Amino acid sequence: MTGGLKDGETDEEFLHSPFIRKQGNIYKPNNKDMDNDSMSGMKTMQDVHTKEIDLVNRDPKHINDDVVKVDFEDVIAEPEGTYSFDGVWKASFTTFTVTKYWCYRLLTALVGIPLALVWGIFFAILSFIHIWAVVPCVKSYLIEIHCVSRVYSICVHTFCDPLFEAMGKCFSSIRISTTKGV
Repeated sequence: MTGGLKDGETDEEFLHSPFIRKQGNIYKPNNKDMDNDSMSGMKTMQDVHTKEIDLVNRDPKHINDDVVKVDFEDVIAEPEGTYSFDGVWKASFTTFTVTKYWCYRLLTALVGIPLALVWGIFFAILSFIHIWAVVPCVKSYLIEIHCVSRVYSICVHTFCDPLFEAMGKCFSSIRISTTKGV
């Protein structure tokens, strides 16, 4: 069982429980729970802000697999017959790899946190608009269109059904026969 559930307990019992943070550093994997003895009588639900960060697998959903995996062999390659000196090839590989590694680290150190702030604000605004504007507007529209659809259905059944039924009876007695003349 995960999420602090004990045998026989369900998620429904935790819907209105207060959030209780776990002890320890949230950046270390395998964070230990608080003493089970002190928590035995309390029903807890894990706070989403105490989610542990995996420092080994930083792309668990593989969203950047096809985009930014660029290695030395993907950029620089020497076909047979046009090889440079082995030392130059090794130095080029080392220079490329180390430069890419440290430039990325420097850029993330300088720009990563401000961009994380910007993206956090952007997705918070997006969530706010979706929750407080889009969904209520769609629900309101569906409620209002339901009334309109009932009125429309009544009008169609009142005026169109008798008309088309009468036309169907008129045209039902028409017979068409074809003969071939030789």
